[in-house]
Amino acid sequence: MKMRVGVLGAGSWGTTVAHLCAHNLATILYCRRGDVAQAINARHENPRYLPRYQLHRELRATTDLTHVASTADVLVMGVPVAGFRATLRAARPHVKPDVAVVSLAKGLDVPSRKRMTELVRDELPNHRAGVLSGPNLAKEILDGGAAAAVIAFEDETIARNLQKVFSTNWFRVYTNPDVVGVEIGGAVKNIIALAAGIADGLGCKDNTRAALMTRGLAEMTRLGVALGANPATFAGLAGMGDLIATCMSTQSRNRYVGREFAYGRSIAQISADMDQIAEGIETVQVVVELADQHGVYMPICAAVHKCIQGKQSAEDAYHALIAGELACEWP
Repeated sequence: MKMRVGVLGAGSWGTTVAHLCAHNLATILYCRRGDVAQAINARHENPRYLPRYQLHRELRATTDLTHVASTADVLVMGVPVAGFRATLRAARPHVKPDVAVVSLAKGLDVPSRKRMTELVRDELPNHRAGVLSGPNLAKEILDGGAAAAVIAFEDETIARNLQKVFSTNWFRVYTNPDVVGVEIGGAVKNIIALAAGIADGLGCKDNTRAALMTRGLAEMTRLGVALGANPATFAGLAGMGDLIATCMSTQSRNRYVGREFAYGRSIAQISADMDQIAEGIETVQVVVELADQHGVYMPICAAVHKCIQGKQSAEDAYHALIAGELACEWP
């Protein structure tokens, strides 16, 4: 495959995906910071987000967004949700026709309530949009640990072709035509991870954590199905798999935020100390609004939303969920 991959966004996950792609194709990574681009090119390391982790020697980085967008045959969007639309607009005049766009973001756009592939269709209407998602912790992958993900496009031919772009000997990529389900899974699991962090901070044990993740999966599935997703997606890598990893890992930003909140710190204080974004903080507002719009019962997400807004303490949220009305497991 004589193609070039362009990755926009040099955070930990964007950098890791660029590293994976570089095993298969010429890959160039757009960085906002010149020192990061220089370090990647000279030392094969992202010192800001992934210090001491070696990147593929053929991976190249630049601060020239126009160059990356204009030379890419596959465009990978590795920027956070808040900057997603603006980055698409900056790239739009330079993207070649028929280039497939792959989102790595796991969240929903607050102003529009849209998924990232919907933003791609807004800004690049003649381009196919899909998503790469799964239980993928960047540092573990760079350490050589085996992992798996799904590449979701409505067009299965595109998905199968891109499957080869992202796969390596230790990173296995499956295809899935359910773009809606994969994106909703990635967005909602961050909110449940916030709740899992709150539970950890309150000293909850394994029984509570297991119940929280299972009921969180039920909420994720109900919303996804209401939006047109295949329920089977949520039993897979982009649903249950990503949920487990994000709720349990000490590397999870959303879990960290929830735990620190339970310790008594404000969301503003926690966010100010972080160098990357916990997407669940913003996404929860959209998810609660979509749940109200579609009549979907999502008590965990609603409780997290109240905590984020400062309307409920961690302890009160916990006790309210435990004392909730008894019901069928799958209403």
